[in-house]
Amino acid sequence: MARNDGVDRVSARNVNLSNAKIGNTQRHNEREKESYTNPDIVPERSDFNIHFKTPADDYENMFAQMEADKAISTRGLKDDANLYGELIFDVNSAYFHNHGGYEFAKKFYEDAYKAAVEIVGGEQYILSAVMHADERNRAMSEALKEDVYHYHMHVVYIPVVEKQILWSKRCKDPSLIGTVKETVMQVSSSKKWISKAALDDDGNPILQKNGKPVLRKSYSVLQDDFFRFMRAAGYDDMERGECGSSEEHLTVTQFKVEQEQHRLEALDAAKTETQTEIMYLQEEKSNAQNEAKEAKARLNDLAPKLNKMEMLAAKYSDDPEKLLPEAGALESARAYREKKVKPLLAGIVKVLRSVYHAYLELASKYDRLQSSYNREVSKNNTLSDRLEDIVSENRALRNVADDFERVNRAYGPERVAATVQAIKQQEQAEKEQKRVVKHQHDRASR
Repeated sequence: MARNDGVDRVSARNVNLSNAKIGNTQRHNEREKESYTNPDIVPERSDFNIHFKTPADDYENMFAQMEADKAISTRGLKDDANLYGELIFDVNSAYFHNHGGYEFAKKFYEDAYKAAVEIVGGEQYILSAVMHADERNRAMSEALKEDVYHYHMHVVYIPVVEKQILWSKRCKDPSLIGTVKETVMQVSSSKKWISKAALDDDGNPILQKNGKPVLRKSYSVLQDDFFRFMRAAGYDDMERGECGSSEEHLTVTQFKVEQEQHRLEALDAAKTETQTEIMYLQEEKSNAQNEAKEAKARLNDLAPKLNKMEMLAAKYSDDPEKLLPEAGALESARAYREKKVKPLLAGIVKVLRSVYHAYLELASKYDRLQSSYNREVSKNNTLSDRLEDIVSENRALRNVADDFERVNRAYGPERVAATVQAIKQQEQAEKEQKRVVKHQHDRASR
């Protein structure tokens, strides 16, 4: 078949079929299906298909009738035995296109049918022989800008071998025991396609080192016989299908799709996939940029408020007691702080510290994410993950900002700022006291 080497190759293949598979084969060959998985079949061209032998009935019914007429024998066969065979004759599409197309294909397969009759062992064992002319070669059609069809032929037959039935020992006439009682045409795919001994130039069997003959696979013999027959019929501008090729055993659909069609389809698929991926990544990039701009704008809105809080804290850091209520005449400083200030500010301080530290952490994370995003724009495969991180961080940042606004509205921005500064000073004093105690302890231990 076509390998893009400019050589036209003829091929003959055999497929063994059981009763379970013959129905689908008939529906495909006789174009009885309403739809096909092969997208290159053009139903409107089915009238161009040509029968060199038209089936008289369903394949199974024809088989049953031949068995009833004792034209064939199924003695000893298992229920799942291969009762049918299918020969598929094929040449690459370019061969027919270069020789005139449809008319040349009709003549070629008319001669190929004659070869099939010899291979099968008689036309009476052929159930159907049809040339398909309705399957479009997509690759060549697109390349040549015109419809090019892939012509090939299916021959469904019954594989038979001649078998002699001998008189058994139960025969009443002793002289007949062991002699031929009758000759039948036994259905047998395995014996029809048994491997044959390879012969040398003188017609003698080629032997192995152990003395056993070298066997040639039956399908390789089929290829040789068909090729010689078509050469003898005058088709001398083509070559035999490659020896040992696994293509001899492929299904008809797999085998007929040529190498150039595979390559073109693969390129088309890759092109489509790449274009889709580019469009997707461009959309992801645009969405990520919009999210980044929105997050930056929200952060810029929040920053002045936090800066204002810091300025207020600095303003009142020299005397945080200014904003605190007056102490009672007999109230000690400790009692004043414990009973009036701390209960009021404990909740505020806890929230403010959390908000302030969370803001600093989130702002830092945002800056890092923004820098990372800018670096990763060219690396398309990471855009989705980065975008998810940014959206998540933005959501958390909005929650923190909302909490901060609630605290400001509840206690006033000046009071909040002063409280934060007072707590800072208290923490610093406690830290200094611990340092002094630790220092004294270390000196005493020496």
